Amino acid sequence: MVHIPFGNIHIGPGHPLTIIAGPCVIENETLVLQTAEHLVDVTRRLGVPLVFKSSYKKANRTALNSFVGLDFPVALGILEKVRRRLNVPVLTDVHTELEVPVVAEVVDVLQIPAFLSRQTDLLLAAGRTGRVVNIKKGQFLAPEDMFQAAEKVASTGNRQILLTERGTTFGYHNLVVDMRGLVILARSGYPVVYDATHSVQLPGGAGTVSGGQPEFILPLARAAVATGAVQAVFMEVHPNPSRALSDAHTQLPLEQFEPLLRRLLAVYSVVQQNKGETG
Repeated sequence: MVHIPFGNIHIGPGHPLTIIAGPCVIENETLVLQTAEHLVDVTRRLGVPLVFKSSYKKANRTALNSFVGLDFPVALGILEKVRRRLNVPVLTDVHTELEVPVVAEVVDVLQIPAFLSRQTDLLLAAGRTGRVVNIKKGQFLAPEDMFQAAEKVASTGNRQILLTERGTTFGYHNLVVDMRGLVILARSGYPVVYDATHSVQLPGGAGTVSGGQPEFILPLARAAVATGAVQAVFMEVHPNPSRALSDAHTQLPLEQFEPLLRRLLAVYSVVQQNKGETG
């Protein structure tokens, strides 16, 4: 399997479980920096690699009047401050090939949103930057369909690719996580990420916004890590999810981050001790 090195982080088998975490969208500089500082403090104390994430723009909101984001240069500037001041790698979404080279100057990982996971031009543009590319599996795709998305990026000569499971559409306003899919994704040869918070989302399930079932974040995340196929866990965290401007029903409260992380690390440790029996 491909190992993904960037900065002082290595994502892949035999390396520590990597955590990708941060607020859903950049709401303001203070909230983002304070959240990032807390995440950095916790992960460094526990010896866990952290990639900070936050979207500079949410281009796929349910309703027209939902918060989309700050001005493009302002939001990118905040991400750059997090990266520089806290010396932590940063991940954010890209939505069009024109945005890609500008965003790639600021962040370490370019994320392809699930709804755009088949957009060839976007995948090629991201690959050409040489940055790590995290492709989120479309809610409408089978896990093996992601092999072709990865091949588009790899065709540029860039094999720094992550594949993220975030749940599959199951009827109206519901997602389901098939744990077999994590094992299938791992057959691609690229590291697999489990998205612990979007996987409990109920898309459009709260009328003008998406709902969610956050009580299932921990059990599903533990189950995903226990498959032995996952090298990183993605989660959106917020100091006060009920007041978040995006994904208020699924973001993990910041104070729950450390307890949840400790439980995932315990599972990951057991899996590593017994590797060869899973996946």
